[in-house]
Amino acid sequence: MTSAVDLYLDLLMRSLTRALQEDNDVLLGFNDWTRPPTLKRRAADVIASGAGRFGYEIVKKLPYEAELRERGHDWPARAETMIGLKRMANIRMTVESVLADGVPGDLVETGVWRGGACIFMRGILKAHNVTDRTVWACDSFEGLPPPDPARYPADVVDNHHEYPELAAGLEQVKHNFRRYRLLDDQVRFLKGWFVDTLASAPIDEIALLRLDGDMYESTMEALEPLYPKVSPGGYCIVDDYYLSNCRAAVDDYRSRLGVTDEIVPIDLASVFWRKGA
Repeated sequence: MTSAVDLYLDLLMRSLTRALQEDNDVLLGFNDWTRPPTLKRRAADVIASGAGRFGYEIVKKLPYEAELRERGHDWPARAETMIGLKRMANIRMTVESVLADGVPGDLVETGVWRGGACIFMRGILKAHNVTDRTVWACDSFEGLPPPDPARYPADVVDNHHEYPELAAGLEQVKHNFRRYRLLDDQVRFLKGWFVDTLASAPIDEIALLRLDGDMYESTMEALEPLYPKVSPGGYCIVDDYYLSNCRAAVDDYRSRLGVTDEIVPIDLASVFWRKGA
């Protein structure tokens, strides 16, 4: 890395993931599925939740594990994103690829949590002085919906809606953009359930579509209205392909439409492909 752009984007990526700070605090009371639900942990979480009502945090300090942060296999409690460095690097690669190749369209993420991936997209555009593309952050900003097994049987045992930690409010996400000085008129927010917002979204062309909806429902309800808008040469990234219900939605959609573009692994959790002509 020699250029100011490289240094800025690397610093931004490492700050958003908290790899820069090597932050590996375990915030007790934070419902973290990466830790086993032992009796000791549950008791500590109950105590920490009570302390939180009085403005206190109880933190367990753990050694920083660079490999886990690289692959996004831990859950940094204070980071703007939990997707890890490999998936963040994939965002940079795909955005810079569509810029270099002149692929038309905006950058879209469905399921943004605290906004880290979208903040990084906006930072990449800023670093390259791109002023004619928009970053779209699409989310309920209320967490994930309860399963609807009548319509989507693959979600019958999905429990993502039971994690209040997955609900980051719209104002919190906007605040995170402001902290990095990246909230401007090239960032748009679509608030609401995907079934209610994405079909009517005022998005004409997409150069990068990043899906992070976890569920069959959230994945399919993003693919159906948005994938047809992905320009030839654009990219589709699926963050949760390792989850069987998300993978089923992607595979069903690709099969139904005859999409044969090669699926490329990013890490053990996520994949992407480039849309052919």
